[in-house]
Amino acid sequence: MADRRQLFVEMRAQDLDSIRLSTYRTACKLRFVQKKCNLHLVDIWNVIEAFRESGLNSTDMNTELSVARLEVVLSTMFYQLNKRMPTTHQIGVDQCIGLLLNFLLAAYDPEGHGKISTFVVRTALATLCGGKILDKLRYIFSQLSDSAGIMMHSQFDQFLREVLKLPMAVFEGPSFGYTEQAARACFSQQKKVSLNTFVDTLMSDPPPQCLVWLPLMHRLANVENVFHPVECSYCHTESMMGFRYRCQQCHNYQLCQDCFWRGHASGSHSNQHQMKEYTSWKSPAKKLSHALSKSLSCAASREPLHPLFPEIPEKPLNLAHIVSDCAFSNLPVFSLLERSSHLQDEEHSLIARYAARLAADAAQQQRVPTDLPCSLDANKQQRQLIAELESKNREILLEIQRLRLQHEEASQPPPDRGQQNPALLAELRHLRQRKDELEQRMSTLQESRRELMVQLEQLMMLLKTQGPGSPRSSPSHTVSRPIPTPILSDSTCTTPTHMPQDSLMGVGGDVQEAFAQGPRRNLRTDLLIAADSITNTMSSLVKELNSGKTLK
Repeated sequence: MADRRQLFVEMRAQDLDSIRLSTYRTACKLRFVQKKCNLHLVDIWNVIEAFRESGLNSTDMNTELSVARLEVVLSTMFYQLNKRMPTTHQIGVDQCIGLLLNFLLAAYDPEGHGKISTFVVRTALATLCGGKILDKLRYIFSQLSDSAGIMMHSQFDQFLREVLKLPMAVFEGPSFGYTEQAARACFSQQKKVSLNTFVDTLMSDPPPQCLVWLPLMHRLANVENVFHPVECSYCHTESMMGFRYRCQQCHNYQLCQDCFWRGHASGSHSNQHQMKEYTSWKSPAKKLSHALSKSLSCAASREPLHPLFPEIPEKPLNLAHIVSDCAFSNLPVFSLLERSSHLQDEEHSLIARYAARLAADAAQQQRVPTDLPCSLDANKQQRQLIAELESKNREILLEIQRLRLQHEEASQPPPDRGQQNPALLAELRHLRQRKDELEQRMSTLQESRRELMVQLEQLMMLLKTQGPGSPRSSPSHTVSRPIPTPILSDSTCTTPTHMPQDSLMGVGGDVQEAFAQGPRRNLRTDLLIAADSITNTMSSLVKELNSGKTLK
């Protein structure tokens, strides 16, 4: 009772009763209760998870819950919320449980019987929690519809009875109390109401009068942090947060939500003027571009309020026996005992049903069936098919293994063949040694050839300088340097047939012309020609020397 009084005292301190429109007044009060109990941090999916962990999803909707069982449900919901919240934003779980529990008891158990039906708990928490209104309406419709996806009007009537007790709990019963005309005004009794029709009706503009506060409460949550850089025409605040209202008769007359809710007016403006509600701010440039695009569009592109859902609902999974034990680690002992006894009863019923089914199967097996040969043939064919599939599976596995081995062998580097064949390795070593010897011999021959060419050049220059009138040199000058004679062998035939360019460096033009007449010349032939030239030169030199002596 102390928590209940504290909640209502703080609500009166907000001066919400001064709001002149009952729709806004009711929505603001329920929004205050929602934020005070931290239900705005819990969406419908968290509520469903709390129902499942507490076993409330498998309980019949007409079953009455005790206050202790309701406290278990709320404890599960808020403890799970604290696990999702960061450590710096933890909530007071005990305070939230006490406030919400007392508010629900004040709304649905004013006489103090200490019991609330399961249907009331589901609809009340689904209505007061945060999240998207579309998801909440889908869950509420699942509680009101049959297996074919059609709303039961009796269930909707009961829903209106229970959900309209929330405005009554915040002292708005005269404006939003339950009447039979309100239930009939929402849907016709002869009309089949599907999920799409239900959502379209409750999210329409305007919604049914008895539930007009429900979508407004969600709009309040969406515009709490919306900023409008506009000055209020009454209180002259330079900017406003939340809703913004613009008069449709007075030029550029705009009010903030506090001034509009409390009926403030100034100048020629009257509260009877029609006002338009804005939930966002658009600059004049955006307004102009939006108007131009709307005027230039060929057809109106109005998007639907929600996606279309299938008419036939999907069969839900049976999660009645899936309960998380970790959710009850922080719960009182008596709630755990109650839950364990409930699970034991369910387990005993399952065992009894399974035993009855086994007995029925045994009795059926005792009777001689007429289609026994057919069943045996079918079993035999199935076994043969299974054997064939297993054999194919083994073949596929073997093939995969073989391909894997081939891939590994191909990816490995080739082995050293010399290690496998010593004779081949010795032969390769001998050939490599022979190759080195030939290359060394070739370099020696090239060096000898170059020296021979240098000497030939010197001799040719000497012959050119000694003409008929020139002085003759003594034989000691001409044979001052011995001429090395290259040793020719059979291995010289393996040398290249043309002379490298480096072997002619430093040699005169006459020798280069003599030894570079063609692109392909034999080294042995060149050396023989060079030797003949040397012989002829020496002979001519000796003759000239002899003739010189004779003249003297």
